[in-house]
Amino acid sequence: MVSEVKTISGRGIPLMGNDIDTDRIIPARFLRCVTFDGLGAQVFADDRAQANGQHPFDLPHYQEAEILVVNANFGCGSSREHAPQALAKWGVRAIVGESFAEIFFGNCLAMGIPCVTADFATVKQLQTILSDNPQASISIDLETMQVRCGDFFAPISISEGARKMLINGTWDACGQLVSHANQIRATASSLPYIQWSKGKG
Repeated sequence: MVSEVKTISGRGIPLMGNDIDTDRIIPARFLRCVTFDGLGAQVFADDRAQANGQHPFDLPHYQEAEILVVNANFGCGSSREHAPQALAKWGVRAIVGESFAEIFFGNCLAMGIPCVTADFATVKQLQTILSDNPQASISIDLETMQVRCGDFFAPISISEGARKMLINGTWDACGQLVSHANQIRATASSLPYIQWSKGKG
């Protein structure tokens, strides 16, 4: 089944600060996991400990939020895919920010998580709205390329290649294999096979 990503809607969670790296998103000591399943509980573990319960990911009114609003150069640092996995396991389905580290962006795209950019003023306004009204609904529309939060709306950006992959569902390599299983079997059955005889190189 093709997993098209066109519109993502839900409540948002503001996270202020530039250059938030992957080690802050998920500290290195949690990378020794066999699966990604438990990473959601440890996202921003050190930042949350330092904030004494006041980190956005700990505040009750942001629980079950699905759209993260960040500032510049989010996801910089190492190339670990555990960072977007941890965010996804917590519940994040899309991210709006001023800019993203390239590898982090690619890792998110491979999971079907849109990372869309907006200018400083737009991001600040979104964060202000979500800080003042945590119950506000926010939506990202990849077809109209707009973000909307309450009565506020503004343009967003993402590379055209990534946008098409999300909208068409071609970001999902496994999904494509499943949806084209019959064609794959037909192609595989028609492939020529070389038969080697014993004693011949």
